Amino acid sequence: MFNQYTIFLPLLAMILLTAIVLVWMYISRVQEMKLKKIHPQKIADHVSSIELLKTSAGPADNFSNLFEAPVLFYVAILTIFTTQIADNTLLVYAWVYVALRYLHSYIHITYNKVMHRYKVYLASTFVLWILWIQIGIIIYRKMA
Repeated sequence: MFNQYTIFLPLLAMILLTAIVLVWMYISRVQEMKLKKIHPQKIADHVSSIELLKTSAGPADNFSNLFEAPVLFYVAILTIFTTQIADNTLLVYAWVYVALRYLHSYIHITYNKVMHRYKVYLASTFVLWILWIQIGIIIYRKMA
């Protein structure tokens, strides 16, 4: 019998990614502020931080990005669990999505080649939609 709770492992991995990016963002911003001798009050708003903190922009942008499409992933996982439809196929899709998001974050935070990042983002979005289509099919079949 498949353990329904296993579906939470990719969710926890996404939360871990978000925490890693948060710490990376914090460290890089503090280092940049110290290096450029920027007083914290000078970045009191978003516009100022964009103008003054260019070196640490990658981690900050990626952190924000982790609260966009991944929200649909979190909802998918909760839907899978609450409807008790978790299976190996959905679990694989969830892990593939998470792996692609880790790769996307790595590219975004390090060398930030836009086309590399875009291709990984596109692949992750495709996997996310496949996950949702599978959820829809399974739920539809259970209703019939």
